Amino acid sequence: MPPDPRYRPDPQMPEIGEGFFDVVEAAHFPRHTLRFRNQRWAERVGLGSLTDDDWTDHFARFQPLPGNLPAPLALRYHGYQFRTYNPHLGDGRGFLFAQLRDSVDDRLLDLGTKGSGQTPWSRTADGRLTLKGGVREVLATEMLEALGVYTSKSFSLFETGEALTRGDEPSPTRSSVLVRLSHSHVRFGSFERQAHQGDVRRLARLCEYTLERYFPELNDAGPAKMFEEICHRSAVLCASWMAAGFVHGVLNTDNMNVTGESFDYGPWRFLPHLDPMFTAAYFDHSRLYAYGRQPETVRWNLERLADALSPLSPRARLDRALIDLEARYLNELSARVLGRLGLEPRDPISDSLLASRALCFLERSRMPFDRFFFDWFGGEASLARALKGPFAAAYAGDPFNAFRQACAGRAPTDASALDHAYFQSEGPTTMHIDEVERVWSAIAERDDWSAFERKIVDVRAFGRLMEGALTKYAAHPKTNP
Repeated sequence: MPPDPRYRPDPQMPEIGEGFFDVVEAAHFPRHTLRFRNQRWAERVGLGSLTDDDWTDHFARFQPLPGNLPAPLALRYHGYQFRTYNPHLGDGRGFLFAQLRDSVDDRLLDLGTKGSGQTPWSRTADGRLTLKGGVREVLATEMLEALGVYTSKSFSLFETGEALTRGDEPSPTRSSVLVRLSHSHVRFGSFERQAHQGDVRRLARLCEYTLERYFPELNDAGPAKMFEEICHRSAVLCASWMAAGFVHGVLNTDNMNVTGESFDYGPWRFLPHLDPMFTAAYFDHSRLYAYGRQPETVRWNLERLADALSPLSPRARLDRALIDLEARYLNELSARVLGRLGLEPRDPISDSLLASRALCFLERSRMPFDRFFFDWFGGEASLARALKGPFAAAYAGDPFNAFRQACAGRAPTDASALDHAYFQSEGPTTMHIDEVERVWSAIAERDDWSAFERKIVDVRAFGRLMEGALTKYAAHPKTNP
């Protein structure tokens, strides 16, 4: 691999000591066909100059990156799955492959895998990932990044040439291996495992590691301060999902991490229209993880993290961080809705009123979620454009008038954006399930990747247009270039 000064390996995980991971080997795949390479993030972390052969060696054959982890590490954790504790979890089809520094803000980043083979935590599973699952994760992360959500990045996707049998899609089906770039793989369930086993020493070591590696600005703060920061970041994350109209689908405690980063995308969906009980996972029969229940679920998961941390800190101190969780979430939700509308903030009360009226109108009208933000980006500045569009009739009556009154006098964040060709087009860039299925059908039936590639181009163009409006309010403004 040719040297790149932006590539700065920093394999920190082994320093935490034994008991947190298992050294594993990657599976050997019969084929390595590159389907997605995230060149913009590769350049940011100093891996953009890799040749195609180098890329295959590192992200399909999993030969170690220079100066990095000598062997992959399958991480150990537990978790509450649909609110039932499962002590048999862990990295069952993935591992931590490398750690390195972000060339922009010096964050410690992880390169982790999905579908890279069996580990001690696979139980009876094959450790593989379907190609459809890999394609869906790429599409989810690209759309969330464009919408300003703090998300893991799909870094690489290879088709691997194996035929997999699955009960929830036509089989045999094609296989893949995904590499994702993340801020952290330390999950809520990483703490729950140590607490469940009564290992206070390792629980304390995990807290020390998390503070040193991910929250250095907290200096020598203890578990309660760390928990407060995790609560804040989780509130920001949940608000960004809700403003994006995103339903994660499987918000178990092992699918939330300490840095407030969204990751691990299975049966995700974006809202067609605002329905609080819209559910992404076909197996979520009780609708526990429905769109409107995500804030409640995030709080429940944080309460379970507080349980795990209680051997290290008085529970009353931990609970203080939860007191203002809803207020933090609602403030952030208001800011995120304003960001999607491309409107300047005014004051907390009127901003909250505007956001609530927008969401109330969306729920009562059941008009397409993304279309509303497309039509009213810039507020009153888009009035003529919105009233000429196909949903003009929806913009009448008291619920909409209440929203319009709350918009009165609001300046656009970027008035010039309204002249962009995007806002002269027929409609918004979206990522609804029917679009995802059409992308997959072209791949499955004809091996035609053109719709997949076009969708990524369109989403990234949308993201560049929205960047100024969304990052103005983002809690992690440096994470999405």
